[in-house]
Amino acid sequence: MAFIQWGLITLIVILSAGPTWSAPSIIQMRPEKETLLDAAGRRKSDHLYCSSWRFTVETNDAGAWTRVPARCVNFVKEYITGDLYASELEAVAANAAEYAREIGVSGDGRDAWVFDIDETLLSNVPYYAVNGFGSQIFDEPSFNEWVELTEAPAIVPGLRLYKELQHLGFTLFLLTGRGEYQRHATERNLMYAGFTNWEKLIVRGNADKGKPASVFKSEKRKEIEDAGYIIHGSSGDQWSDLMGFALARRSFKLPNPLYYIA
Repeated sequence: MAFIQWGLITLIVILSAGPTWSAPSIIQMRPEKETLLDAAGRRKSDHLYCSSWRFTVETNDAGAWTRVPARCVNFVKEYITGDLYASELEAVAANAAEYAREIGVSGDGRDAWVFDIDETLLSNVPYYAVNGFGSQIFDEPSFNEWVELTEAPAIVPGLRLYKELQHLGFTLFLLTGRGEYQRHATERNLMYAGFTNWEKLIVRGNADKGKPASVFKSEKRKEIEDAGYIIHGSSGDQWSDLMGFALARRSFKLPNPLYYIA
């Protein structure tokens, strides 16, 4: 202990070889076996790794990806078929409905909402359940065969939101990356699943082939705006459903770790 005289103030300085106390750290260090690489170089648990992978997918930090990592197939299966996916779909729909109720719909039919279809209104989980839950490279012919069956079930929170928006007076546009040749099958499937009275179903025509989804959908939203509509909301499972130009005043991203569309 040392005393230092400074003016009228005497400071007492305690000298020690080390700290006499320590505050708990805000960032808690976990045991070595729980970190990304343990002492033996083994990766952290699959569950923790895959949970983090899914987070980067949903935040679009993962960028372009082609399939679910092999070690995450069971994780994705359990997520998609379990309570968490259903709960997240409910949460997104609830947020969208709350926002829609706050909008003063004019009643002139110009207040619009744009919906994607796959994994937004219709679920392709039955298809992916027999095709590796996203672990296989997308096979267009087999998926087209699935579309023609018109058996995709409704995503229940999406159907509930769709009907509420209709009740509130919104004009609903369906904007999908499916092709013109799939229009009739898509319309039948939508009606079988409970969706009716949309304003327009917009699909890819010949001039849209090869366009990134974000470009195609932006162009179609611009056409809706140019027709005099105000796009208050947009719902989709891909960032390419929601990004680009001619954006909705508010967009709602649904979870989807099964596939990525640029």
